[in-house]
Amino acid sequence: MSEATGYDASQIQVLEGLEAVRRRPSMYIGSTDTLGLHHLVYEVVDNSVDEALGGYCKEINVVIQPDGSVSVKDDGRGIPVDNHPQFNRPALEIVMTVLHAGGKFDHESYSVSGGLHGVGVSVVNALSEWLEVQVRRNGRVYWQRYEQGRVASDVEVRGTSEHTGTTITFKPDGTIFEETEYNFDTLSSRLRELAFLNRGLKITIRDERSDKENIFEYEGGIVSFVEYLNVNKEALHKPPIYFTRSKNGTQVEVALQYNNSYSENIFTYANNINTREGGTHLMGFRAALTRTVNEYAKANKLFKSDVKLGGEDLREGLVAVISVKLPDPQFEGQTKTRLGNSAIRGIIESMVAEGLAEHFEENPLVATTIVEKAAEALRAREAARKAKELTRRKNALGSGGLPGKLADCSNTDPAKCEIYIVEGESAGGSAKQGRNRHFQAILPLRGKILNVERARLDKILKNSEIRNMIIAFGTGVGDDFEITKARYHKVVIMTDADVDGSHIRTLLLTFFYRYMKPLVEAGYVFIAQPPLYQVKKGKQVNYAYSDEQLNVLVKSLVKPAIQRYKGLGEMNPEQLWDTTMDPEKRTMKKITLEDAVEADRIFTILMGDQVEPRREFIETHAKYVKNLDV
Repeated sequence: MSEATGYDASQIQVLEGLEAVRRRPSMYIGSTDTLGLHHLVYEVVDNSVDEALGGYCKEINVVIQPDGSVSVKDDGRGIPVDNHPQFNRPALEIVMTVLHAGGKFDHESYSVSGGLHGVGVSVVNALSEWLEVQVRRNGRVYWQRYEQGRVASDVEVRGTSEHTGTTITFKPDGTIFEETEYNFDTLSSRLRELAFLNRGLKITIRDERSDKENIFEYEGGIVSFVEYLNVNKEALHKPPIYFTRSKNGTQVEVALQYNNSYSENIFTYANNINTREGGTHLMGFRAALTRTVNEYAKANKLFKSDVKLGGEDLREGLVAVISVKLPDPQFEGQTKTRLGNSAIRGIIESMVAEGLAEHFEENPLVATTIVEKAAEALRAREAARKAKELTRRKNALGSGGLPGKLADCSNTDPAKCEIYIVEGESAGGSAKQGRNRHFQAILPLRGKILNVERARLDKILKNSEIRNMIIAFGTGVGDDFEITKARYHKVVIMTDADVDGSHIRTLLLTFFYRYMKPLVEAGYVFIAQPPLYQVKKGKQVNYAYSDEQLNVLVKSLVKPAIQRYKGLGEMNPEQLWDTTMDPEKRTMKKITLEDAVEADRIFTILMGDQVEPRREFIETHAKYVKNLDV
């Protein structure tokens, strides 16, 4: 058989050292795009934070160098440099070049840590063009260099030091990553998060390319985090509720505060890792919150005996941060976005119930405020349920129940279908005529949709334009949202390049973020990029999508006729197809959710009811605005 197929022992490959990581980087860091690139820094910083968790590190400094490399320095104990008994090589070298080598498996060096896969720093080494490590330990400074994961020099002693700690400097490998330029704001967001989660830990980041610098240090810990999240909202009680409990080696910290908004904002962490998809700790928290508030309300006769507040009622206007530290976290997937330890749910539920009950007994006014807010949400939810039933019934009718204004496509495979949300009947008409009817659907909007940041779901569902979108998408909305029922895998916002168009885009994105977030997380939401100018000379027609492109065209053509498009309706169907809708030629921006904390803050500022933060935001960012047609 082996002769017939040519498949024998000689074809079995054994990848030495870190070669497996270089061959399949996405298995270790999720992707080789900008997310994976930034993940390299997080892996190195997480090691320093683990030192802080153990009480050995008080300060971490991150520097983005002009050449694109990044250095991470801490004042921890320093990676051991003595010979490893098993390998007869310096422990430093083993940590940097061997997968699953580290001090985090036996709970003696680290009782809890985030980097439990043991692949962090060795993976960073493997995916770097070069990496240099400096260790301050035993009164000496040790140094070693690696290139593409391989040892490029022996461990050398390079001076003395009275301090301890580790500095790792690395440059990402441009042959592996699609993009090698670090974003200061993206890194700052994660470092701010870590500073909130580790009370008193000082983290600085400096960008030597632009001289930007941020210093993060929060003595209030996650209480400061909740206050930061609520800074542009009206809090219903001050200060935030805070408690911490420990049981069977598991520690939980909870901070929560209600505001007068209608959306929930819960951030969960396990050993400092942002568990964006939640998991057992979030389930435990939600169950405890619902049970404890209902028990308190019933015991204190705050409403009729047959009334029961649901979880969604109690999460309206809730901002909470839940941070758990546990010895053996089980994360689902290499990117560690969901906590899977089944025993944690019960442990968290009992500890949170105990902490909340104690706080309510000591602060009855806070408890009453929460119950009243939830009772109001319950009444609105009943009204919203009736409105949802209406959209469900229309959905169940199939194509006959679709909105009359929707020009649907003939293809029924969602992965191949796209829907354009178009501003106005005029642009809608051009889009309907210019589209490819096989896979492109058009839904025109009449005017601006409701600002969902300032309304409850029952009122939102009365808005006909929003109802049409929900029915057309087929996914449901809010807690009933089901991404598997999406009728289109591309939802394209196509608006004019003027003030009204920008406002409509923001209103739509706010709605998607607040009530259809999985649509954004799945990468289904896009913004069309229509041209700003038509540049014509004789029979030659070109399009410019920015002022920069216009300048280049004008110089190359000499005295062309220039038309500035103020609206999509000014383009005939053929032009709209050629410039904006043809998959072969068009440019579209995919909306991604890299920083949920920052996204929430921006939507609150832009669409919330407080004027002063919005004025400050506009004044700060006005100088960056381009191509604004007022």
